[in-house]
Formats: sequence, C-alpha cells, structure tokens
Amino acid sequence: MERQKPAYLKLYETLREKITQGVWAYGDRIPSRRETAREEGLSVITVEHSYELLCQEGYIESRARSGYYVIYRPLDGFAQVPPPRAAVPGRYAPKQENSFPFSVLTRTMRRVMTEYGEALLNKSPNTGCDALRQAIARYLARNRGMNVTPEQIVIGSGAEYLYGLVVEMLGRGRLYAIESPSYAKIEQVYRAKGVRCDLLPLTHDGIQSAALAATKASVLHITPYRSFPSGVTASASKRREYIHWAAENDRFIVEDDFESEFSLLRKPEETVFFQSPKENVVYLNTFSRTVSPSIRVGYMVLPPRLIPLFSETVGFYSCTVPAFEQYVLAELMDNGDFERHINRIRRMERKKMNGLKTQTF
Repeated sequence: MERQKPAYLKLYETLREKITQGVWAYGDRIPSRRETAREEGLSVITVEHSYELLCQEGYIESRARSGYYVIYRPLDGFAQVPPPRAAVPGRYAPKQENSFPFSVLTRTMRRVMTEYGEALLNKSPNTGCDALRQAIARYLARNRGMNVTPEQIVIGSGAEYLYGLVVEMLGRGRLYAIESPSYAKIEQVYRAKGVRCDLLPLTHDGIQSAALAATKASVLHITPYRSFPSGVTASASKRREYIHWAAENDRFIVEDDFESEFSLLRKPEETVFFQSPKENVVYLNTFSRTVSPSIRVGYMVLPPRLIPLFSETVGFYSCTVPAFEQYVLAELMDNGDFERHINRIRRMERKKMNGLKTQTF
C-alpha cells in the first residue's frame, strides 16, 4: 500500500507549482512561515520544512530579517527532480558549503536499514542492484536525455575500476587514445592493464583535430566536460568531430562524464553517448563529486550491442560495491535529495559567478 504523503511534502509541491507557474515571479517576497501556517492550517514547523526543501532546491532563498524571496527563473537549467517521497524531517547542515548534507545522508541510511533489513546481507547481482540501476536509468532520462535500460548499466567501485573493465571488454591489443593532459589515473590504469596509449594534445575546445585524424587508435577516451587539469570543455563541434572519428568500423569512444552535473549552462551539454548514431560509446560517471569521495561508486552505461560482449568477457566478476551503499544511492535519487543537492551547488556557483561579474564592472 502506498504511503500517505506528509503535509510538508504536499505544501512543498503546492508552493513549487506556484513558483514555476509564475504566480510568484523572480524577486517576489513570499508569505512568511507564520502567514502560510495560518492560511494552510498547518504548524510553523511543517511550513519551515517545506521552505527548507524549496531553499535547498533553489526555488527560494532566506534573507536575514527580511523573509523568503523567489530566486527561480525558468531558464536557470535546474535538474529535473522526481516527486519527493516521504522522509523524516531534518535540518540540512553540511560541514562544507559544497558537501552533500550529512543529515540527509544519515537519515537515508537509517531508512534503508529499516526498510530493507536483512536483505542488505544478500549478495548484489554482478552488474549491480536492480534498484540502483533503475534509479540511474530514470535519472539519465530526466536530466541527460539518455533513454537507457537498467540492463545497460553496470555498477562498480569508482571510475578506475570501470576503466579496467573497459580494457578487458574491448581488448588489450588495441591502441587507446587519451587527452593530454588528462586525469593521471586514466593513463595509469590503461598502462597497468598492459595497453599502449597515444597522448593527443588538447586545445581550447578539445582534442587537436590534426592529432585526432592522425592517431592509429581504435579507442578514444574523452572527458568532454571540464577536463582535468586543463579545465577544457569540448565544444559542440568538437563532440561531433569525435562522433565522426568513431564512425569507422571497430572504433569506440569512452565518455568519462565526471562532474558534468554541475554545469552552469541552462541545461547540461548533450552527452556524446546520446548524440552518437552508432552503438559505439561507453558512458562513465561516478558519485564521488556529487555525493562524497568516500563513496567509491561509479557506473558504466553500455550500448546495447556491447552487452553480450561484456557478459562474455567480464560478466563473471562480482559487483564490487556493497548492497547497502547501492540502496542508499537509489533512495537518494528516487526521493529527489540527489537532484536537490545538485541544484543547491549550481545556485551557489551562479551566485559566485555573478559576484565576480559585478566586481569586474
């Protein structure tokens, strides 16, 4: 039987709709907590928790000795948040401004332990728990335009582990092309796996075209969003160039999409996985930046035609992530807390950027 939605979530949805429908526009002051409590016949604590959720998601902000004001604009590019699920009310109190709220994380952990009980002791399927793979599939459809099935998703203990699976799946006999400079562990993992690497220099908008055209590699590993340590983001034209390069037979792209959730554009750049007309792009991402570096959980999205190859070459490996962590992440994604955190960070970064622009003039 479906749980009844608590009052604070009903009020949250009502207020959010008023904001998104323009009843309250950007810059408007909304009624105080006491006014809303009186009008709705609710307790001030209930209204306060609804306002906290709206603040966390970036619809409103609290101003000292002034009240709450709408900061939502339709073109701000907010992540699409699923309908919230009932949760135990609690205060969001992260130790650092960019960290995932610890109180939310611990509350979710307690809830998962209560609801799943001894099932948490069961072994995870080799490719990961169905609950997390389904949650990731829904998230990618909502926010990245990637309509994939849970069967295409593989859960592993971080990006480095998944790099290794890619090598074992596609083969060590290939030449792997990587960006130069790039995240050091990409090359380290590939060389540790015994493959040869071709280092392709980066320019202001991605890999140098001449170097890409000249490489004899058949696998191209790219970090199109804010490549580390250069900070280069591949342009739309460059992404199309990568796709064109991979159009030849037996070429593959490994798209490492780390940190793209925090793009300040109206909406995140379309993934190369989504744009490619061929089933030859393997998509990778992790929760290291969006939740915590201590949670060593990443995921890989395979194009349908590579699923049989994956099963044949590395499908026998057991999943390296505990079931408990997988269920916690699934809960965070399904109840909206994951996207609320992303929106909070985006809002903070936009404020910083606007502040810098103001100082420039």
